[in-house]
Amino acid sequence: MNTSLNDILERINQLEEELQAELKRRRDAFEADFENKRVHFERAVLEQQRRFKTSLFKYVTHADLRHAISAPIIYSMIVPMLVLDAALTIYQWLCFPLYRIERVRRKDCWTFDRAHLAYLNTLEKINCAYCSYGNGLAAYFTEIASRTEQYWCPIKHARRVRHAHSRYNHFVDYGDAEGFKAELQQLREQLQNLDSKQKMSKKQ
Repeated sequence: MNTSLNDILERINQLEEELQAELKRRRDAFEADFENKRVHFERAVLEQQRRFKTSLFKYVTHADLRHAISAPIIYSMIVPMLVLDAALTIYQWLCFPLYRIERVRRKDCWTFDRAHLAYLNTLEKINCAYCSYGNGLAAYFTEIASRTEQYWCPIKHARRVRHAHSRYNHFVDYGDAEGFKAELQQLREQLQNLDSKQKMSKKQ
């Protein structure tokens, strides 16, 4: 990979770190504390949140008709999502060891923390958990697919790819036959021991 591209990627990583720092600052402003992966709010913050809570009865009886109509359709999607989840898990557990690829850890893809928000009623918390599962599944799928792509065909496309996964920028340029043959094995080796590499980067 050329130096200018490395510099751009380094700046992107720096901006992402700054973004995370700013998001943490905003969380701190709401006095949200993390303890053993659980979120805790100060009593005054909780009381302030509860003032904005809509009762479950009012939430259901005042629901927009279009929302009520779409609810069964939305929740029916849980069936294909569970099937996809199972298929992805079976695939990576059977195939990744054969390719010597580190398996994707589920805990790195799913985040369920909105249940701690006092301004949400029970149904809203269920809805949030459902969305978190769906988006976590999308992240799980993307990470498994991107590791598979890096192993078998780490080549950039000729056209611009919108919403490319995080590994894409490190792939070989489109049309670079020599680079593909030279870098394929190295890109495959990068997929081994990913968990240990990520832990080391966090410590640094």
